[in-house]
Amino acid sequence: MKVATSRLGQSDLEITRVGIGTAPIGSTPDWRIYWGPQDENEAIRTIQTALDLGINWIDTAPFYGWGRAEQIVGKAVQGKRDDIYIFTKCGTLRNEQGIEMEDLSPANIRREVETSLRNLQTDYIDLYQFHDPDPNTPIEESWAAMQTLIQEGKVRYGGLSNHTIELMQRAMTVAPITSNQHQYNLLNRDIERDVLPFSLQHDIGVLCWSPLASGFLADGFDLESLDPHDFRRGRPYAQDPTYSRLKELRHVLQSIAQDHHKTMAELAIAWVLRQPAVTAAINGIRSPQEALAMPGALNWQLTDQELQTIEEALSTWNQAGQ
Repeated sequence: MKVATSRLGQSDLEITRVGIGTAPIGSTPDWRIYWGPQDENEAIRTIQTALDLGINWIDTAPFYGWGRAEQIVGKAVQGKRDDIYIFTKCGTLRNEQGIEMEDLSPANIRREVETSLRNLQTDYIDLYQFHDPDPNTPIEESWAAMQTLIQEGKVRYGGLSNHTIELMQRAMTVAPITSNQHQYNLLNRDIERDVLPFSLQHDIGVLCWSPLASGFLADGFDLESLDPHDFRRGRPYAQDPTYSRLKELRHVLQSIAQDHHKTMAELAIAWVLRQPAVTAAINGIRSPQEALAMPGALNWQLTDQELQTIEEALSTWNQAGQ
């Protein structure tokens, strides 16, 4: 299958406009972002199903299940490594007390890249990203360490994740940024104000995480059927009256999607990809069935009338929440 691609920033990476997200399949009960039980063999089949469809990149991180996601990816890509791109991250870890912290010191970046290379069973990473800002290390020092890894051939390109415009500007005084990764979906549009225009202006690729709002914009989402310890039960979207209002918004989105024999999830991704600044969306998948649905949004151009209907529904959603 030929899947639509787009160049990532100023790199030579031609990536499919949806990529494989691995936070859900890397989930473990001792990780605070628990998605419920996940069989490892099923996870491997899920990734391989998406790759067989023509999806050509995987986004992961040592943070996802504290290494489990990377290890699953390493097993899933055996025999396919030269045909795909692997993106991972560094900087978020646990201290001896089990408390999460950010460490983008050059020494820790070096430690983490070696661990990720072992987990992924590869000798290079296509895109290495700083997961979250580190308030204790100047970004200039961290970004210089990234350039060293690139020069050594362990990393092909460097990117940022969840970093502000100011931090991006400071990093750019050291070396260009290939991409930045941010949350972007129908329910969270903060990056439209600054990150998207800045990225477009400077030819920085944008990878959107959580385009389905952690599943709240997926068709089969049922709050009551989630595992009792699933992190989404504690999300603001899951609390009434917000959850009741979300059901009303979902109904509008489903109506538009059904008119095209599409799913609400496909609409949510098509809506994200309509933005000129957005290179691709990261789609967290947990089953081969979800993998098979990944390309469904790629050839869907929402009409002006449909976009207006969506905007009106979102306006109602936002006003009711104030």
